[in-house]
Amino acid sequence: MVHPHKRSRTIARAPKKVFSGLSSSGLSCSLDVSTTRRRFLTLSAISASSLLLANCARQIGASDPSANSGGEGDSLSVYSWVNYSDPTLLKTFAEKTGIKPTVDTYDSNEAMLAKVQAGGGQNYSILFPSDYMVTQMVALGLLQPLDLTKLVGLDQLMDQWKSPVYDPGNAHSIPATWGTTGFVYDPTRLGFEIKGWDDLFANQAKLERKVTLLNDVREVLGSVLKAQGDSLNATDPVKVKAAYEKLAAFKPAIANFLTNGWEDQLASGDILISMAYSSDAQVLMAEQPNLVYVLPESGSSLWTDTIAIPKTAPNLDAAYAWMNFFLNPETSKELVTRRRFATPNKATYAKLPKAIQENRTLFPLETVLAKCEGIAPLTDALAQTYDQYWTQLTSA
Repeated sequence: MVHPHKRSRTIARAPKKVFSGLSSSGLSCSLDVSTTRRRFLTLSAISASSLLLANCARQIGASDPSANSGGEGDSLSVYSWVNYSDPTLLKTFAEKTGIKPTVDTYDSNEAMLAKVQAGGGQNYSILFPSDYMVTQMVALGLLQPLDLTKLVGLDQLMDQWKSPVYDPGNAHSIPATWGTTGFVYDPTRLGFEIKGWDDLFANQAKLERKVTLLNDVREVLGSVLKAQGDSLNATDPVKVKAAYEKLAAFKPAIANFLTNGWEDQLASGDILISMAYSSDAQVLMAEQPNLVYVLPESGSSLWTDTIAIPKTAPNLDAAYAWMNFFLNPETSKELVTRRRFATPNKATYAKLPKAIQENRTLFPLETVLAKCEGIAPLTDALAQTYDQYWTQLTSA
């Protein structure tokens, strides 16, 4: 029996494979979202956009595979991370398809799963599960097998996402975006460069109570495992213990374990270094130009968020229209540019402004990215070992 990686974070992550990074033809991987899941749209904003969409239904040219997928008055209910929809997106989708979308949002994969399992998700035709959650929902029989003949543009996906390890053959999902885990800091405040964990360990005396780490055992222990030359998913208890002991020795430098809420502390200088997901880092960096994001040179984790159709979807045609909308390079380019997604679509990437293509928070270099891994499930026994060390590390 395996123990799925469970996250309590702004962005969910888990079982992925090692990605190879950049290809000679461009990016073979991409990443990031410009608005973090900690910054939720208000319900009133979503309601306002839904009212706006009521008058937006019209058809456009049949050359667009997402167009004309539903008749006048069709609707689509989406259950999503807030990043993956905004009023402009919803308005454009309605204009292209004649389908009026409404969106509810969640803040964790587990919350979404619980709602679907409890029957509260039966009215949704689109979900945005993360990679490991796709695997879990498929095992539970909660996702609709995709009819790939109804999707246009799968051949334009970067190689890593044409048959990803979490969903071979894209049988139940298509990729929406992906990201990494690293460190955010202000070099003008810190006084030394960070390339990886060794720099933190070497400068521990300067960092007392000045570092926040993610509140995620697999991300934190996994990253240190990578730093000591092991796999992010090490199963050797001796190696896992060694990573724990390094963190335990580093504990005087740790102010807190925070997935959310570190941003203001870092911006103010109360904290000097925060371990963070690249998407969250990207947003804060836009507000605080002195900040930089570093992917540890030893490697770190990679995650993918996807689009899937639940077994109970009431409107399959509208669901496929939504998927094709995301797969369409022209429409997805606008979304990526506006929200700073990292697209897994080669055709979309090629259309992005050069400044976005060269954003290394979004698109890390191959030399580091090739060392990254996805977080794989653990056996129950090994998960208990990880959790035991985590309890010891995070306790007062």
